[in-house]
Amino acid sequence: MKLVYGIKDKPRFSQLIVFAFQQLLAIMAATIAVPMIISGHYDSVGDVSMSTAAALVGAGFGTLVYLLFTKFSSPVFLGSSFAFLGSMSAAFAGAASMQVGYLGLILGAVFAGLVYVVLAIVVKCVGVNWINKLMPAVVIGPTVSIIGLSLAGNAVGDLNTAPAGGSTYLALVCGLVTLAVTVLCSVYGKKTIKMIPFVLGILAGYVVALILTIIGTVSGNDALLIINLAPFKALVADGVSVKTFINVDFFNQLTFTQALKGVKDLDGGYVVNLLFAYVPVAFVVFAEHIADHKNISSIIEKDLLQDPGLSRTLLGDGIGSMVGSLFGGCPNTTYGESVGCVAISGNASVITILATAVMAILISFINPFVAFLSSIPNCCMGGVCIALYGFIAVSGLKMVQKVDLEDNRNLFVVSIILISGIGGLSLSFTLPVSGGKVITITSIACALILGILTNVMLSGKKKAKDGQKADNKPEQK
Repeated sequence: MKLVYGIKDKPRFSQLIVFAFQQLLAIMAATIAVPMIISGHYDSVGDVSMSTAAALVGAGFGTLVYLLFTKFSSPVFLGSSFAFLGSMSAAFAGAASMQVGYLGLILGAVFAGLVYVVLAIVVKCVGVNWINKLMPAVVIGPTVSIIGLSLAGNAVGDLNTAPAGGSTYLALVCGLVTLAVTVLCSVYGKKTIKMIPFVLGILAGYVVALILTIIGTVSGNDALLIINLAPFKALVADGVSVKTFINVDFFNQLTFTQALKGVKDLDGGYVVNLLFAYVPVAFVVFAEHIADHKNISSIIEKDLLQDPGLSRTLLGDGIGSMVGSLFGGCPNTTYGESVGCVAISGNASVITILATAVMAILISFINPFVAFLSSIPNCCMGGVCIALYGFIAVSGLKMVQKVDLEDNRNLFVVSIILISGIGGLSLSFTLPVSGGKVITITSIACALILGILTNVMLSGKKKAKDGQKADNKPEQK
């Protein structure tokens, strides 16, 4: 396509700010959704509250690292990955304390990032053909789908939740308004509106919820209380001061600050559990990495897998994810929203991505903005997540669409992955080195492993020849 700004072009400063803000809007809703979804009650550690501001900072720093490794030649933004939601929940669910859980987020992101580092080294040495053989579309497609489908319950649960204790029916209305506006903006919106449907959807649902909450507060009707206004009240609890506007306590909200307190309580079994929770998912996200870079390569008409090379993009993504998790706890991944923004705007300037990363970091220090993010009700996020999780599931189905399901080899691989993943097949066992702690292989990990093994087992069967059916039986004349 014809670009308005190429990779090395530098828009004027006034334009740069506008373009960067557009990119930030495109990625912001999904990036802040991950810590909001993870925040909640875990039996072993109690109530967990992850900072949405810290997640933005983590995405900003992760993107800066990615740009450095790719020699500022790949216009891609990294944001919080939804694929690791189950893994992040496992980090808290199996932790001895909340601080250990925060440490687990960092260790898990490091494990996932190391998968990328190892893959980058292998790709540098032997190329990419082995990857296509081990994880073809018939394996990766349905695995990506079950990541989205396995999270469906979370979205529906949030859709019926009012954090301030209001009516679940009114929460449902606010969530459905959010979903409706998101869908309408995405389908019928023009230019910028089409690129930020999640942001506009959240704002629409938020406005409805805020009106109900204000009416409920004034009238004393608790059923109308949808939004928890505590974050805004906290801004002025001690009067109006610098703290009202600037987040001077930001350092205490960072993941690594909490994680340092949990080092003394870390045990081997918990670490092994993190390996099983994060590493298999990293292989799945690896497929998304390749897909996103192939997509952006077609837009800018430059093969990024050749220059700067897949090994560099993998290193940038993996190490950027590690760095980002130190701040926000969320493993990062390349964002399709960012790629789409480049396609629609015709702006592939890497300087724009750089400015977006810096903007994401700076905006997190503005307390009123942070308070707004913290006050977004679960029901609105549930409405958005129905679409977001659906996108993950559909993106996997689109991969399967290219697979010949008339061939029983492929049919068995896809069927086994889908049923074992959606059915929740998981393995739990105790390792002698874990001190008696139970280790769990998640359903997604089990499905991926079964898919790879099934595909390898059936790879020796030759494809049906002309004049034969897919089951290799002669056609009836």
